[in-house]
Amino acid sequence: MTDRDTRHKKAMQKRKEIVDAKVAKATEERGIVIVITGNGKGKTTSAWGTVARSLGYGYKVAVTQFIKGTWDCGERDIFEGNPNLSVHVMGTGFTWETQDRELDKKACRAAWEQTLPHLQDDAVHLVVLDEITYMLKYGYLEIEEVLEALKNRPEQQSVILTGRAAHRDLIEYADTVSEVRDEKHAFNAGIKAQKGIDW
Repeated sequence: MTDRDTRHKKAMQKRKEIVDAKVAKATEERGIVIVITGNGKGKTTSAWGTVARSLGYGYKVAVTQFIKGTWDCGERDIFEGNPNLSVHVMGTGFTWETQDRELDKKACRAAWEQTLPHLQDDAVHLVVLDEITYMLKYGYLEIEEVLEALKNRPEQQSVILTGRAAHRDLIEYADTVSEVRDEKHAFNAGIKAQKGIDW
C-alpha cells in the first residue's frame, strides 16, 4: 500500500466516524420542510426529482404549480395518470406575461384554496408548492397564512417550496434550505430554452 493509499484510508476512516456519529444522533422521525431557492436553474426539477422518489415508494404526492402553468412540463407529463399524484396548475403563466395583478391574485388564491386540503391530509406524504415564493413576494399570499398551514400540517408530511428570493421567515422555519446559484446560464448567452432540457 502506498503512502497515498494509507492517507486515504485514514481520512475515510475518520470521515466514517463523523458520518456514523451524525446518523446515530438523528433519531427524530417527522416530515420536513424544504426550501429550494436562488437564481440558478433547477429548483423545480429538483422538486420533481423528490416527487419521483416518493411516487417510487408508492406514497401519495400533491403538487401545486403557481407560475409555470401555461408551459409544457416534461416532469409533470411523465407522471400523468399516476393514481398517487395530484397536480393543480394555477394556469395563468408568468406574471410578466399576464401583467394583471388582480387576475393573478385571484388565480393564486384559488390555487392556494385547492392546496390547503392536501396540507391537512395525513395520507399525503409530500406536498410541492412550486414557485410559491413569487406569490409571497408579490403579496398574493401572506407569509403568516403559509407558515400557519405548514405548522399545522400532519406530522409525517413533508413539503417542498420552490422559487427565487424565498421569504426570510420561510427560510428560518424550514428544516432544509438549498440555494441554487446562477454561475452561468445558456439563456443569458442567447441560447434558446430547449424542450427536454429547460422544460
